[in-house]
Amino acid sequence: MARDDGHAKRVIVKIGSAVLAPDGRLEPKIVAQLARDVCGVLDLGRARVVIVSSGAVASGFRALGLSKPPKEIVGKQAAAAIGQPRLMSAWSDALEAAGGRAAAQVLLTAEDIDHRVRFLNARRTLEALLDAGVVPIVNENDSVSFEEIRLGDNDHLSSLVATLVSADLLVILSGVAGVWDAGRSRKGPPVIVPEIRSLAEGLAHVRDGTSGVGTGGMATKIRAACAAAGLGVHVVIADGTLEGVIGRAVAGEAVGTRFPARSHGGADAGGRATASRKRWIGFSARPRGTLVVDAGAQKAMTARGASLLPGGLVEVVGKFERGALVEIAGPERVVFARGLAGYSDAELRAISGKKTAQIAAALGYHYADEAVHRDDLAIIEGRV
Repeated sequence: MARDDGHAKRVIVKIGSAVLAPDGRLEPKIVAQLARDVCGVLDLGRARVVIVSSGAVASGFRALGLSKPPKEIVGKQAAAAIGQPRLMSAWSDALEAAGGRAAAQVLLTAEDIDHRVRFLNARRTLEALLDAGVVPIVNENDSVSFEEIRLGDNDHLSSLVATLVSADLLVILSGVAGVWDAGRSRKGPPVIVPEIRSLAEGLAHVRDGTSGVGTGGMATKIRAACAAAGLGVHVVIADGTLEGVIGRAVAGEAVGTRFPARSHGGADAGGRATASRKRWIGFSARPRGTLVVDAGAQKAMTARGASLLPGGLVEVVGKFERGALVEIAGPERVVFARGLAGYSDAELRAISGKKTAQIAAALGYHYADEAVHRDDLAIIEGRV
């Protein structure tokens, strides 16, 4: 599917709470079934697998005397603190029993993704685990995260992890078999959409919602899938209770709903290091501001891979320092790129609409000709 031989080489498997703990209790049979599936893929020697596992909060909230998952952050932190060791113990036992595989716990926050050095450190840790044949079990660090540094949900986290390790396949396992065809399913039996190529196309089929124990509905999954596909990762949304579903997805079989990978501007220039940097820019968790550009600048950046010059700036939104991650939007205010700002927000406002030769006169100094250099720029697709 992701390579010429029809098999993905590096796979992220995201498993939702609705699959692992549908009633707020971890289902050992489902964990064991998925562990066998993962070990089957690993035993073929064709792919390495990272699991992004929900279920910590769902596994722990009943121990707090609650009948349903808490909504407030403190309650979620407490539930996660109880549930995370239970979740890891279940995965460790299941992977050992299924194929003698060791599991490793990796807990992340948005700050680990935001900061390039921490991003690279997390990447190196995951690479070392994969090289050793260990199965990383990734989750958000819910027990210590607070609202300002939360990644939000594990669908989003899985797409971030896919970029973190340069995965070529992301399998999002849900409690349903894929994305239902809204039009055809209203007129008859439910029908799964076999392939989705854009965010608009995907969202046309769903209304957002969540399961009783999860945090992300189908719309959240589609957004994560389209964002990952826009950065060169194949994505499949499929039924997590279907036996052998991971192996089938890795082998490229038609299962669930597929989101084919799309190329994005400039990601391959300069080799793997540049591609990794572009992926980080395109997928970093929290931009600090927005640059609105005119139609000419947008076309130059998307069609020719050009840098953003001050002359194309129309508006600067937010407060940020030089080097901060910013989103870039066109005249219709639709975000189409992300990049690292060559100047602070105040400096960019001062040079907005000006020619490069006028920068020094406007500021009294001159850092660079570009508001965002093309080497620090990633065109993104499938985001709103």
